[in-house]
Amino acid sequence: MSLETVSTNKSFGGTQGVYRHASRATGTDMTFSVYVPPHDAGAKLPVLWFLSGLTCTHANVTEKGEFRRACADLGIIFVAPDTSPRGDDVADDPNEAYDFGLGAGFYVDATQAPFSKHYKMRRYIEDELPQIIAENFPADMAAQGITGHSMGGHGALTIGLRNPETFKSVSAFSPIVAPTQVPWGEKALSGYLGDNPTDRMQYDAVELIKSGAKPDGLLIDQGLDDNFLKEQLKTHLLAEACEQAGIDAQIRMQPGYDHSYYFISTFMTDHIVWHAERLRA
Repeated sequence: MSLETVSTNKSFGGTQGVYRHASRATGTDMTFSVYVPPHDAGAKLPVLWFLSGLTCTHANVTEKGEFRRACADLGIIFVAPDTSPRGDDVADDPNEAYDFGLGAGFYVDATQAPFSKHYKMRRYIEDELPQIIAENFPADMAAQGITGHSMGGHGALTIGLRNPETFKSVSAFSPIVAPTQVPWGEKALSGYLGDNPTDRMQYDAVELIKSGAKPDGLLIDQGLDDNFLKEQLKTHLLAEACEQAGIDAQIRMQPGYDHSYYFISTFMTDHIVWHAERLRA
């Protein structure tokens, strides 16, 4: 598969790259970033995926996430995909709302027209992009972890819970834990998937855990001053589900922190260390 290099920069002895390719899953060009730390020739390195939130592209965490020093020290490849397909013919919210359509793919495979034509983010993240990473970077695909923020935290949890054989470690920052129970999720899931509750439940972390998904552990950081916490994130629902299922979940409610990248960057190293311990075990 042809891969276009958009840019590369040396950082902490490794390479921060941005790449573009024509996606079979979405039928559009997709852009993503990859940080490859310094490593010995022939070495294969664990991979940590970061899924971004509403309105974001690959660039937000790449520019503001402050992950490269820890990844360089621990030998972790860091992959940041986009959050939706993009292009002139890609369907968008008719009212240009920030929480649906472009920049808000919710990591689902849409079944409802007109979004079903291009919005195949689940397939893209679970199948197509990992193949590209495996073919083009020194990645140990048997040692993958996944994390993300907000909508991307929802994506990380649901993709990780559905694919435990692929993702050995799962964490999240300020995740939407129960999209079937909050306005952001209700709007997105109904718009992309319709009204079938079975289709929706596979994209709800709390419901997946109630249905038997059981990771070895979870790490969640959530700011107590996050203005989305009460209405959209509802972290307590995940805590309750994990307790009832006997899942070892570290759910850390952080006083004074909001929903921004100031919060994410503060705890990013903690998450990278946590993943590295599990991916290198």
